[in-house]
Amino acid sequence: MMALKRRSRIISTTKTITWRIIASLDTFVLSWLLTGSASIGASIATLEIMTKMFLYYAHERQWEKPEVNLFVLRIFKNIETLVKKRGR
Repeated sequence: MMALKRRSRIISTTKTITWRIIASLDTFVLSWLLTGSASIGASIATLEIMTKMFLYYAHERQWEKPEVNLFVLRIFKNIETLVKKRGR
């Protein structure tokens, strides 16, 4: 069980880093295109790296909790039930 917990954190950390690289490149390019300045684009992307990496990691870790998954499944089941009742 402990090995799975450790692997889970490694996977979450790796996903956080790889996603941050992709998203920051996107932010840099869009900022550069919108402002016409690579320097401003880099500044915006740098700020974004600092905040969003931590936010993504915290978000990712929450999804590892069974109670979060069960909560989401209950909501979808309730929505599905409501949709079926309206269709009758």
